[in-house]
Amino acid sequence: MKKILVPSLIALALGSVSGLAQAQAVAPESSLSFNVGAVSDYRYRGLSQSRLQPALQGGMDYADKSGFYVGAWGSTIKWIKDTPGVTKGTTELDLYAGYKGAVGDVAYDVGLLSYVYSGNNYGDASAGGTKNANTNEAYAALTLGPVTAKYSHAYSDLFGNADTKNSYYLDLSALFDLGNGYSLTPHVGYQKFKNLAVATYTDYSLTLAKDLGNGLSASAALVGTDADKGFYTLKDKFNGKSGVTVGLKYAF
Repeated sequence: MKKILVPSLIALALGSVSGLAQAQAVAPESSLSFNVGAVSDYRYRGLSQSRLQPALQGGMDYADKSGFYVGAWGSTIKWIKDTPGVTKGTTELDLYAGYKGAVGDVAYDVGLLSYVYSGNNYGDASAGGTKNANTNEAYAALTLGPVTAKYSHAYSDLFGNADTKNSYYLDLSALFDLGNGYSLTPHVGYQKFKNLAVATYTDYSLTLAKDLGNGLSASAALVGTDADKGFYTLKDKFNGKSGVTVGLKYAF
């Protein structure tokens, strides 16, 4: 497509890299954590990465007490193989590293992120002008109270679209504690594709998450976009259609 491709809010609630990249206060101690989960539809920046079908996900993170962190997160996907002429590319692996800190009441998070689609032959697609789908971005986020603003800048072509280097994504979201383990996250994002106006779009979502205890959490999200239906339709599925997704995650 791509791809979601803001953090898509469902991804945020379930601990995808999008959620991991949000600025937070630095933890007082170093930590190593893991997570596994499943979603009814993997949405990223509003767009389905899994043809509106379920996906399996998991990751690991190391956060140093100094504020530096590294991590990896992966998911099953279908959008690459759904592209005409492409036969390889069924997984996404996000590799990231950054630094979190705070100045007064403002927390910040800066880092680098690589989306790796192992073995993909997206550059061999029959529709000319495409390249390898692997993508590299730099990001910076600021958090004040419940609100986070984030900017992501692609320093490679974006998700296999030729001549789209220097595309960017703007994300504004908030996290509200509702009590009793519930949280609500509204989100709006804007994906700008350089030299590819038809691919540019806005996405939005509203995610309700529930901490079930013992590392288990569940979420439900209403997700939608104004993405171009023709550009983002693969195998007769419009990956930007509005819908509700649910997920379950275990962190340990």
